[in-house]
Amino acid sequence: MGSLGVDELGSSPQILQTDEHLGSLPSITSAELAKHNKAGDLWISINGKVYNVTGWLKDHPGGDLPLLHLAGQDVTDAFLAFHPGTAWSLLPQFLVGTLSDYDVPPVAKEHRRLLQEFKKAGLYKNPLDVYALYACWVVPLLVLSVLGVLYSQSFMVHMLSAVMLGVVWNQSGWVGHDTGHCGMTKNRGFDKWFAILVGDCLSGISMGWWKRNHNAHHIACNSIEYDPDLQYIPLFAVTSKLFSNLYSYFYERVMPFDGVARSLIAYQHWTFYPIMAVARVNLFAQSLLVLTSKKHVPDRWLELGAIGFFYLWFFTLLSYLPTAPERLAFVLVSFAVTGIQHVQFCLNHFSSPVYLGQPKSKAWVESQARGTLNLSTPAYMDWFHGGLQFQIEHHLFPTLPRHNLRKVVKFVRPFCEKYGLPYETVSFWEANRMIIRTLRTAALQARDFSKPAPALSESLLWEAVNSKG
Repeated sequence: MGSLGVDELGSSPQILQTDEHLGSLPSITSAELAKHNKAGDLWISINGKVYNVTGWLKDHPGGDLPLLHLAGQDVTDAFLAFHPGTAWSLLPQFLVGTLSDYDVPPVAKEHRRLLQEFKKAGLYKNPLDVYALYACWVVPLLVLSVLGVLYSQSFMVHMLSAVMLGVVWNQSGWVGHDTGHCGMTKNRGFDKWFAILVGDCLSGISMGWWKRNHNAHHIACNSIEYDPDLQYIPLFAVTSKLFSNLYSYFYERVMPFDGVARSLIAYQHWTFYPIMAVARVNLFAQSLLVLTSKKHVPDRWLELGAIGFFYLWFFTLLSYLPTAPERLAFVLVSFAVTGIQHVQFCLNHFSSPVYLGQPKSKAWVESQARGTLNLSTPAYMDWFHGGLQFQIEHHLFPTLPRHNLRKVVKFVRPFCEKYGLPYETVSFWEANRMIIRTLRTAALQARDFSKPAPALSESLLWEAVNSKG
């Protein structure tokens, strides 16, 4: 790959056309920028320029949470990692000043250089023929699953049909993840409809909910209070820091560590896999909760109709099974197969370091590397892991198509080593052992009744005392 200077990152014509007016704009310090950090007064800085995006919250395609979580900060690295080049053209309308003390840390400068190198090398182009190959075996699996239920009276055939449907749902999840992150065609309208087809209609999972949840996870990777992928009280806790009635800025409520939570978490290393086997129920519930809430959800009614279609075809399919116990077995088996994917989602983060507090955009690159680990797998298993066994690469370059993540490992590993960032790679089985060890450690701490759970009114004091090492 050829070299490209970091200073060229902002060389979009839409941005440069405002440069002649910069001299007349006020100079704003980082301290002043930090004061504008609320929903009703929200400023951010990108590439040395300050933008008032208060009115953009409800229209931001990535949802309001990424802006709220990084409010009052320089967000250049997150902006570059998540947005296409066309996003630059939207910025001039929000410009209010320049950042007087803007600087680029060496690790961020190198990350930006790699980002541009990958784009220049064509690695951000998504090969649609790969998805055609997926369809060549996933679609027949779906057809065979349905035919097995409709035209066979065999219990074993019905259970095999359930397994095939679970595999279809897993593969649909990986495709939905791709579409939500970077788009298969780069055509926003087509990608939206395709995401709703594979997510809502086929799988019963709201893409609106997924984007809200997943974008918050990427912005605040492994922040206990801001990352929803760590907030599973009362079922799971990856750290005893969650035993302090912390406030969830994603769910907008306190996560109470009460007697019920203590009892469940005390045995979480035993219940982890059984709960993952039925975790799909939670995705269905979360999808409906978001779509029926007062939160701003684009295409709300379209998604509700699409999920209604999912329940219509799924319950109709179940009605062709001869008995209620067999219908229940079909559901449990199909859900258990998708539970493998739920375990995969946890492996890359549950055993990685966590932190308290709001994500810091200037440390965005470092937090992405520290909050993840990779799985060492052969290339022929990429379909099984959806490419996300390269979780460090995915978090540092989230819109890079999964088919190219393996190709950039030889660049990302030296980058991490150069700047002292962890680059941990373990086998699939070792990652499972690590997650059980993490859950067991927290479980044993939850059993320590000499440390009672704090009252909600005392949680802030408890957190302040116990967060100091």
